[in-house]
Amino acid sequence: MASRGIEVAAPGKVNLVLRVLDRRPDAYHNLWSVMQAFDLSDTVIAETDGGEGVRMTCEGADLPTDSTNLACRAAERALARLGRRQGIRLVVRKRLPVAAGVGGGSSDAAATIRALATLLQTGWSRDDMAAVGAEVGSDVPFFFYGPTALVEGRGERVSPLQLEGERWLLLVNPGIAIPTAWAYGKLAAARANREEPPGRLPRFAPHPVTGDPPVVKWPDLLPLVGNDFAPVMEAEHPVLREIRLLLVTRGAEAALLSGSGSTVFGLFADERSARAAADGLDRRPGWRTWVTRTQGQPVGTSLG
Repeated sequence: MASRGIEVAAPGKVNLVLRVLDRRPDAYHNLWSVMQAFDLSDTVIAETDGGEGVRMTCEGADLPTDSTNLACRAAERALARLGRRQGIRLVVRKRLPVAAGVGGGSSDAAATIRALATLLQTGWSRDDMAAVGAEVGSDVPFFFYGPTALVEGRGERVSPLQLEGERWLLLVNPGIAIPTAWAYGKLAAARANREEPPGRLPRFAPHPVTGDPPVVKWPDLLPLVGNDFAPVMEAEHPVLREIRLLLVTRGAEAALLSGSGSTVFGLFADERSARAAADGLDRRPGWRTWVTRTQGQPVGTSLG
């Protein structure tokens, strides 16, 4: 990589809680979600070149490299906000599963914005970068405020949380791609004849004196774990229910679909338990597994 280049980690996320609320006038839904970043990550490499516009390559997955890719779109939005016609070369190295509910595309976009903010010396604050991210995708702002945060609205309202301690995650993906728009359509259809008012949502209060982010403890959070998409997606794809129950049988404190799927994750107290639970699962046709740890440091760290 040339001296004018920079690498940024793009970690994945899981939704520890995901409530899908009312439909908004802009056709999106209001959400209430506790998101948690984990260590397994893609890498975004950005450098300037002598041309104009964004040129992108993707390693490790067969993905588009034009503005339909969130990372490319993020670079274009960043340049537009700066009023520059700077040539940018992007390389995205994929490790996270695609269309799988772990935020890979959104995290790549956030990492791209971080990289360009440093590379082009924009002076942008975290809020400035999150505003660019909100123009790209609903989950992108989270990656400027993690590793743990409460996400509301369509994803643009992000409130950092301080989650005490760590957990290990076993991610299991059965090789199914679930488009987000399709999942929302299925959820809406399932609710059409049994609309229920949302239950009471927990409140997280900042420290009354310092204003520091609310402190949340795992024992208090685990009973709240849930995902409104899960029953509908498990009905459409029974293998997701099979995985969830299998992870519980193998000792997970909780197991849940992330996002609209198709990755199911189990929460474990330590690495040894997570790796023991993973034993043999990746030998099942189409299944892939990853063992990773919840992040305790701010997401989007620079690699060089």
